[in-house]
Amino acid sequence: MSEQSTEFLYKYLNNASPTGFESTGQQIWLDYIRPYIEETIIDVYGTAVGVINPGQDYKVVIEAHSDEISWFVNYITDDGYIHVRRNGGSDAAIAPSMRVNLHTAKGVVKGVFGWPAIHVRDIAKDQVPKVHELFIDVGAAKKDEVLEMGIHVGTVATFADGFDELNDKYYLGRALDNRMGGYMIAEVARMLHENNVKLPFTLYVVNAVQEEIGLRGAEMISRRLKPDLAICTDVTHDTQSPMYNKKEQGDLKSGNGPVICYGPAVQNNVRDMLIRVAEEKNIPFQRQAVSRSTGTDTDSFAYSTEGIASALISLPLKYMHTTVEMVHKEDVKNVIQLMYDVLLSLKGGEDFRYIR
Repeated sequence: MSEQSTEFLYKYLNNASPTGFESTGQQIWLDYIRPYIEETIIDVYGTAVGVINPGQDYKVVIEAHSDEISWFVNYITDDGYIHVRRNGGSDAAIAPSMRVNLHTAKGVVKGVFGWPAIHVRDIAKDQVPKVHELFIDVGAAKKDEVLEMGIHVGTVATFADGFDELNDKYYLGRALDNRMGGYMIAEVARMLHENNVKLPFTLYVVNAVQEEIGLRGAEMISRRLKPDLAICTDVTHDTQSPMYNKKEQGDLKSGNGPVICYGPAVQNNVRDMLIRVAEEKNIPFQRQAVSRSTGTDTDSFAYSTEGIASALISLPLKYMHTTVEMVHKEDVKNVIQLMYDVLLSLKGGEDFRYIR
């Protein structure tokens, strides 16, 4: 990592980019990669694409998603408490006592998810809170005071926790799912530029929006770009910590390398190419099997248009959809290196069909 890369990583991860409201993060991302690309494509919902070597017949995508889970203001009580609903897969279990930022036209308003004290609860009946039980306190005494702050139904709230490092081995924070992916594909673009690589195909570096509510950004941009090959990256579960069942979730560990996915949406010949490159370049990797879908933007690319040869490289992550998501620095480096080496291995014109 260069000093500039580190600065970008912290700025990008500390910025809030909730699903449907990703524009500030997309701007940070675009500002960073502009020196390494030749053109940009930005669609009406905010998916951002950096284009390298435009105009070639063969087209390749490397892709991540830019959005993070959040909350919508859903109801404001007469005495100034704010009730919410999910925007994406936000976890009600972790919300009580968390600090939040409410993003208004007047700027950020600070608040907290309040919760009754342990003294007044029947501990024997304690259970995971339901979303409709959650409430945000912004220090207001009445509804009008909340409205005067610029908060209204539809205002988005994100957890306030920022980016950090742990034990010199891990990156730590909220929204590593999947802005760490956006960082990794940007670093691939930087390496191609700084190493003066001339690709024999057009490369689209895609940072998609609205993954957390159904892979929607990838669905839109895949139809527009119509690439021949898509290599997506997202996070997957590190299954080593307590309360994970390896029989159900697989045996995946942070620090053991990128995870290469097996599943119907993953084109087998593309997957085998990833494995071959990893083995040739001595990049450690792990394997994961999924069922009907990968649950990532890979699915949207795979089943787009007439079908796009697609594969998934995942980054092992601890504590997904919390404010203390963790990824191993070596895994980040190795995902970047694998994607870079795969691009260098392509001749442009690969035919991945099973039957010819």
